[in-house]
Amino acid sequence: MEIIYLVTPVLTWMVVGPIKFLISSARLRRWAFDLVGNGGFPSNHSAVVSSMATLIALREGMDNPAFGVACALAFVVMIDANSLRQHVGRHAVSINRLHDGKQDYVILRERMGHTKIEIAGGVLTGIGMGFLINAILGGA
Repeated sequence: MEIIYLVTPVLTWMVVGPIKFLISSARLRRWAFDLVGNGGFPSNHSAVVSSMATLIALREGMDNPAFGVACALAFVVMIDANSLRQHVGRHAVSINRLHDGKQDYVILRERMGHTKIEIAGGVLTGIGMGFLINAILGGA
């Protein structure tokens, strides 16, 4: 296996994370360290799986079965980010309301999952990263 297949998701994650942090900080007009993690624009998970699908398409071809697997994985990740994790966040809101004001209760994180815009931003960022990394490291 070529190292580019290991480097691409790591580099994508390392680029998208700070972008998401800076966008969140600019929106809130404060450092958004408390929002680091799940949720926000662009979606890290969508970017990582999209960068890998893009890299596979560029290097192996869209007719390669690995590209189909990468696309299937990308869709599962994106559906999960938009639906399941948003439901988890809504459950956290309800549970936090039940325990409102009680001592010794750890507040559950309510911001989970991504909107469709955040996912689309992740996909576009991931495609761009796939092209960029392939252009820079593709011949190595």
